Amino acid sequence: MTSPHMPATSRSGRLDRLTATTLDVLVIGGGIVGAGIARDAAMRGLRVALVDQHDVAFGTSSRSSRLLHGGLRYLAQGRLGLVREASVEKRVLHDIAPHLAQPLPFVFPTYRGTPWPLWQLSVGVKIYDLLCGGRNFGASRSMSVADVSAHLPDLQPAKLTGAVRYYDALTNDARLVLDTLRSAAQYGALVCNYTRFEEAGCTGKNWECLLCDVVGDRPLQITARSVVNASGPWADRPAQSRVRLRLTKGVHLVVDHARLPVPDAVVMSQEDRILFIIPWGERVILGTTDTDFDGTPESVQTNQDDVAYILDVANHTFPSVELTEDDVLSTWSGLRPLIASSSGGPSDISRAHQIRMPEPGWLDVAGGKLTTYRLIAQQAVDRLVSHLGCGAGRCTTASQPLLASEPSETGQGQGISGIVPPPVGRAAVEHFCRDEWVWHLDDVMRRRTSWHYYLPNAADTAEQVAQWMAEFCGWSEERRQAELLRYREMPS
Repeated sequence: MTSPHMPATSRSGRLDRLTATTLDVLVIGGGIVGAGIARDAAMRGLRVALVDQHDVAFGTSSRSSRLLHGGLRYLAQGRLGLVREASVEKRVLHDIAPHLAQPLPFVFPTYRGTPWPLWQLSVGVKIYDLLCGGRNFGASRSMSVADVSAHLPDLQPAKLTGAVRYYDALTNDARLVLDTLRSAAQYGALVCNYTRFEEAGCTGKNWECLLCDVVGDRPLQITARSVVNASGPWADRPAQSRVRLRLTKGVHLVVDHARLPVPDAVVMSQEDRILFIIPWGERVILGTTDTDFDGTPESVQTNQDDVAYILDVANHTFPSVELTEDDVLSTWSGLRPLIASSSGGPSDISRAHQIRMPEPGWLDVAGGKLTTYRLIAQQAVDRLVSHLGCGAGRCTTASQPLLASEPSETGQGQGISGIVPPPVGRAAVEHFCRDEWVWHLDDVMRRRTSWHYYLPNAADTAEQVAQWMAEFCGWSEERRQAELLRYREMPS
């Protein structure tokens, strides 16, 4: 049931449009890469639709470390090309979406007897700045023991040899997906979440695709000239896919900033692994783990061992803080859809992306990093345009702002989309229900706002949000209660 608050382009209207014409591009997967491809293709004048069996940003793209970074660890592994790509792209994202790319200094303490000696990191961060074309968010520098101790007084002092300080950026991964899709929609792309890809067959120059409207449990038949498989951890599922993945799990914890009052992000090293402490408004994000995962993508969740591991590393780095499980306000766990490799541990697998066309008009796009999503999309759409032989325009995604203005409670200006969650409010929820493809309560609580992760009283907030959504979406009391139950039972 729709209400007067719902736009003319309601869910049913979008599905009708989806089946009414032959598409140039059907994108499977509403994560950051799929969103980037939809935006790029739509901006070049192609007829584009994006579908996802869950909500947009449901998987990896709302469960990352929320960093735009070149990857200092990849530099240590000698992957200079990957670091340069990401270093340039983080600046591009700051230019086109400054509200979602907050420059952030990182302090990397160094200790005797570890794989990260001060001299090596001091050279490394200078190379890091150069690989950014000399345009990093700030100049890197080395810090003496006295400097580090003054800057981070609770830091483990034993065997401390100094630190380096360098710059990357903090983002809001789910909001980056949503704002990219809002931009794509402004250029004519259709966005249909809760719409599952079932199968496809090539008939001459077109692909006949069977989809399922998950909400209405009904089949949808569409025709597309090309199909892009950008479904992240699910990318090896379609019959046409030639993607082979190795999934690794990353867990993050959220604690109050007052319990770990770091002024900058801090790199915590444990042997050759590194974890982060990331300031996030009134909170701090701790993470991440990096372990192999062999379950279904929907089943990934945080367990007690994950929490204990991250707290142990944090307490070793800041021994006087003594964090416990009671300090953990929330957690999230996600999967990295890495290109399969039989050798090396999870942290050794390349984060490079792969774009392949195993059949004419079917494009597999897999791997890669959040930071490089725009470049991946550009390369993928270049490949599509070449295949389709159409007179599409050139890529302009690196120069055009993601949105003319950051969304707000009125749809313009400041307020809705940023690094930290917006204030809880009726007008904000109305905006999400009207303009951002919301269907379930958790769509708002987890992905549109991050209220679920940020607020200490998230359960109480969910009750109020469900009441507002009932008004805006026409829910019955039975539906409202079902949504609350669904929200409470979702794994972290």
